[in-house]
Amino acid sequence: MKTPSIPVAKEGYPFIFLSVASSLISALLNYDIAALTCLALTAFITYFFRDPSRITPHESDLMISPADGKVILVEDIHDDRFLNQHVRKISIFMNIFNVHVNRTPLTGTVETIQLKPGRFYSADKNKAALHNEYCALIVKTEKNVRYGVVQMAGLIARRIVCWAEKGDSLKTGQRFGLIRFGSRVDLYLPLNFEVEAKVGQKVKAGETIIARIRN
Repeated sequence: MKTPSIPVAKEGYPFIFLSVASSLISALLNYDIAALTCLALTAFITYFFRDPSRITPHESDLMISPADGKVILVEDIHDDRFLNQHVRKISIFMNIFNVHVNRTPLTGTVETIQLKPGRFYSADKNKAALHNEYCALIVKTEKNVRYGVVQMAGLIARRIVCWAEKGDSLKTGQRFGLIRFGSRVDLYLPLNFEVEAKVGQKVKAGETIIARIRN
């Protein structure tokens, strides 16, 4: 029998407990408006850190969305930061109402993790990709396909959390991190991937098919 789990990311617990404590203290002091405000804040924080279960396709040729949100960019570029080759880049923007737990797009082993401090421009702007703080995972699949998944900070998101470590074996749909309070995730895929996601499409981490390897 599987052990039941609370569908809230553990990184949210300190914020939830602090907000709950503030609500109780305000109520005990008869600060009704403050108590109600803190209670509403507790509800929002719990909602923000929600971590729902997902039904993940496990076909070996499928690339699954690493984030909830909206696809804001699909383009072919030359990537000289992560894979050092021509790639297909897909950007997914997360607003504060999206689930912020990130999931592994395709089974593989973490080759490297790059954490780069930077600025905090709005994550849906082009300059964010060049200047914002990010955490990049370079993953090598069982078929020796290398891809990059990059968590990027934004205007409000000032904290990137990555649970993965170099050498970890990650499964498709497995949780590997989160970004607090809105940001974006970029995928860098080899050109033998055929992108199925469209700009403007809403996607779900661990469920939506983003691309597939072209035969």
